[in-house]
Amino acid sequence: MNAEGQTVRPLLFLDVDGPLIPFGGTGPSYSVGPVGAPAETNPLLARIDPTVGRRLAALGYELVWATTWGEEANECLAPRIGLPPLRVIPWPEPSEVEERDVVAGRHWKTRPIVAWAAGRAFAWVDDEITRADRAWVAAHHQGPALLHQVNPRVGLTADDLDALTSWAEALGDTA
Repeated sequence: MNAEGQTVRPLLFLDVDGPLIPFGGTGPSYSVGPVGAPAETNPLLARIDPTVGRRLAALGYELVWATTWGEEANECLAPRIGLPPLRVIPWPEPSEVEERDVVAGRHWKTRPIVAWAAGRAFAWVDDEITRADRAWVAAHHQGPALLHQVNPRVGLTADDLDALTSWAEALGDTA
């Protein structure tokens, strides 16, 4: 709950490439109507399950794009999967700090995600999360955090969504 006594939903930071657009070569291909960018402009868009947006929205999180797609995620992806435009984490310019993070085995997104969360409970869905990311978040983030690694060959699955649901339910009113 916040200072006004309102329940604050946990954040869910969403990567696109890997979790929503699987890299596996033999996965299903979805035909989606004329909403968003046509799959011809990016053939990988046909790999996005059009029902995933509804399932993500039902989780009860505040969804945030954490992807290099930036605002293009709202233009191309959100309409295809039935999501409204989401807030987008603006990534900082490359820096020495980022280089040190990468050398230490951390994802370059880790530090900006923790800064964006500003102590709020969050889950981060990405295919490149490491043990070093988990350790850094545990040491530098004041609230609960779930760093959930998705298999990029298959993308977000029902088991992944169940893990996100269970974690959010376990938070109760601490979010």
